[in-house]
Amino acid sequence: MGADRYIRVGTTLYKIVQRPLISGDFLEIRVPWNYETLRQDHSKDFISKIEKYDGFCSVPSHTDYKRTIGRFFNQYEPVPYSPLKGECPAILNMLRHIFEEQFELGLDYLQLLYLKPMLRLPVLLLVSSERNTGKTSFMNFFKAIFAGNMTFNTNEDFHSQFNADWANKLIIAVDEVLLDRKEDSERIKNLSTAKSFKAEAKGKDRREVEFFAKFVLSSNNEDCPVIIEPGETRYWVRKVKPLVKENPDLLECLTKEIPHFLYFLQNRMLSTKKESRMWFRHDLLVTDALKRIISYNKGKIETEMLHIISDIMLQRELPEFSFCVVDMVEMLDQRKLKIEPSPVRRILQNRWRLKPSEKPFHYTTYKIKYDGTLMEEHKTGRAYTVDREKLDSIL
Repeated sequence: MGADRYIRVGTTLYKIVQRPLISGDFLEIRVPWNYETLRQDHSKDFISKIEKYDGFCSVPSHTDYKRTIGRFFNQYEPVPYSPLKGECPAILNMLRHIFEEQFELGLDYLQLLYLKPMLRLPVLLLVSSERNTGKTSFMNFFKAIFAGNMTFNTNEDFHSQFNADWANKLIIAVDEVLLDRKEDSERIKNLSTAKSFKAEAKGKDRREVEFFAKFVLSSNNEDCPVIIEPGETRYWVRKVKPLVKENPDLLECLTKEIPHFLYFLQNRMLSTKKESRMWFRHDLLVTDALKRIISYNKGKIETEMLHIISDIMLQRELPEFSFCVVDMVEMLDQRKLKIEPSPVRRILQNRWRLKPSEKPFHYTTYKIKYDGTLMEEHKTGRAYTVDREKLDSIL
């Protein structure tokens, strides 16, 4: 094994290895290595032959890729395919199935993703409550093209403070997404247009990195996979129908055509021009599936109220929780839900069948701070009280 299988970045030594995958392919990764082990395995002058870099960078490019930029090692991975002239009928048929009447917009989306990876693009959300729609195959097709530059996250990954493993990716995909809390949807919205991002790894300080990721989500929930409010312009929601004919070798067929598809993207004329910060004019992306989610989410005030009460009772192990309407309005405002007291009062009295205390009394309430911690407050008022039994019955 030659010196080209090792690199030194800063003061840390790495060995470049090929990790086998279940598919039979191999994934190139960098493993932190030990200088003493290196000396045992190789000659004394071997270290002097190892390429040395001042640090890591992440500069995406699919048509003019460079592994070394100045004295920095580019963590962005090259696309594992080269464009090759030819036909790609299976890929185009699959894209027609996914995007239907928005087929040309779908091609534009993929073309921009391939040729202009730094561009901001809308959050693509595929929904269907039916089986065998091809949603997962579509996402795996993305993974085949962009390889190590795409990662599959879970819903829980968006709740974790440790995000360094996906901070430098081109595509962040979530299969079976269910992010029905306001803070989850706010995070995706903010990240979808962010130019920089605070990356944090376990045991290391946070660092600011350039952020260029696009989100591709899929869900079986057509009503509320994420919270999308009226006027929101960052989501493109597609309802995907079942495939007419099932093909167990679909992904293999798609993968074979990738070189031809990349050639097609390089030589195709875009059907749209840049008309917003996320390229597409918003009205072009409005679908019935988007309208359905927006309509359903008009009732999210009640859901957020339940989440707030449940979180507080769980964190403080409370048998019951007391609050006044103004307390709840303030906590909803912290979650970027601005609302007048009267809708909150209607939910408490008409839907939850709660009544405020007849007389003012001293109660302890809690405010959820922006970092998620709770701040205790002592107040006096005609408060509502929710116990665990009542909360469970509402949930």
